[in-house]
Amino acid sequence: MAFNKIAQDRPRVLIVGGGYVGFTVAKKIQKVIKESGGVVTVVDPNPYMTYQPFLPEVAAGSMEGRNATVPLRQHLRDSEIIGGRVVAVNHATKTATIEPINAGETFELTYDEIVLGAGAVTRAFPIPGLAEVAIGMKTVEEAVSVRNWVLERIEIASLTTDEDERRRALTFVIVGGGFAGVETISELEDMAREAVNRNDRLRISDLRFVMVEAAPRIMPEVPADRAEKVVAELRARGIEVLLNTSLSDATDGHLQLINMGDKSPAGELDTDTLIWTAGVAASPMLKDTDFPIDERGRVRVLADLRVAGDEGIIEDAWAAGDNAAVPDLSGGGVGGFCVPNAQHASRQALKLAENLLAKRRGEALTDYYHETIGVVAGLGLWKGVANFKGKTIGGPIAWLMHRGYHGTAIPTTERTARVMATWALNQIFGRDTSSIRHQRSPRRAFQQATGTAPEKTKAKL
Repeated sequence: MAFNKIAQDRPRVLIVGGGYVGFTVAKKIQKVIKESGGVVTVVDPNPYMTYQPFLPEVAAGSMEGRNATVPLRQHLRDSEIIGGRVVAVNHATKTATIEPINAGETFELTYDEIVLGAGAVTRAFPIPGLAEVAIGMKTVEEAVSVRNWVLERIEIASLTTDEDERRRALTFVIVGGGFAGVETISELEDMAREAVNRNDRLRISDLRFVMVEAAPRIMPEVPADRAEKVVAELRARGIEVLLNTSLSDATDGHLQLINMGDKSPAGELDTDTLIWTAGVAASPMLKDTDFPIDERGRVRVLADLRVAGDEGIIEDAWAAGDNAAVPDLSGGGVGGFCVPNAQHASRQALKLAENLLAKRRGEALTDYYHETIGVVAGLGLWKGVANFKGKTIGGPIAWLMHRGYHGTAIPTTERTARVMATWALNQIFGRDTSSIRHQRSPRRAFQQATGTAPEKTKAKL
């Protein structure tokens, strides 16, 4: 695959990844780079960035999946967008190897400067059956699939006369008690409760939601006493919160749990729905580069976001976000580094863009410093938790803070308007609890009409 000669010969800033970091950096520098005769190239397999804090709401039908994304081509009109994956980088020759999304031949692209914003992937463990039955909550596709799946399980449960099948269909398990896990289980329970209330064949008491967390507490980002209150609130809603507990086997949806202390059995249960939110890991692509990476697979950077190793600064290389070990100068990080979250990634991206342009002008660079003033989380409609300037807040006020912050934090005014409009409509008409059952097999109706539909098999998430 070849690009036109003019674009290939222009000085290039290559941005790996179109997420928080890639999108923000490109938007901030594209006009300046273009006016100087260069080109900003963004490489990502998706034509959009995903605002991940909205995924629990997408899964719960409180938001349309598209509104949790920002189209790259629509908002990065002065950048070159390549639909593909950077699978390797040789910075010594300033060459990146790209695998296009159409499974065509890989090709090499030269660059002058590189920005590493590949983000993170779901971190899983070698648990028997996990890969076959579980789903993550890292992409908008996963969130939409979870919504359809949960609503379909409720419909199936309302029609079956097999008590074991009904119990299994209405048991929903989330592994991981961080923000993603807590928000996901809270939003899904809220949606499921609403869906069951509209189904005369089921009772709220038929639902079973279980959270499994290996640590002795949930939500390490908030004070312990507030986390304990959240646990109490979840349990008051009928959600089982199992702390100091780990998943040891998930074969065929038969979950076996163990106590973290002595590894003794902690119970068994059967489910059709297993959602994994137990952490993230830096993009594995970094292992196929010549950049210095730490023991957690993150590229090593200075506080000004330039890549640097034991031998000093690596010129023309920058990194930020979840794939970078960014020093936390505020002292509030983990192990001296910023925690991987959207709040840091979006702010690091702004500092990176500022420094990249400053370096081109011959100006001094400044360090990334951000003292987190708080965190917010939604726990379903009109329920939330927030920690703001050392004060803990719960209930509707925290929920409004959550929506106010994220509604304006998603990039672009256009997306903010769409999000706010959706929320306003939901207050009038309620959340969307429709399940598009055959989204994963859109040709089914045509195949049935032509008599070529495959035999039905048990669906898997």
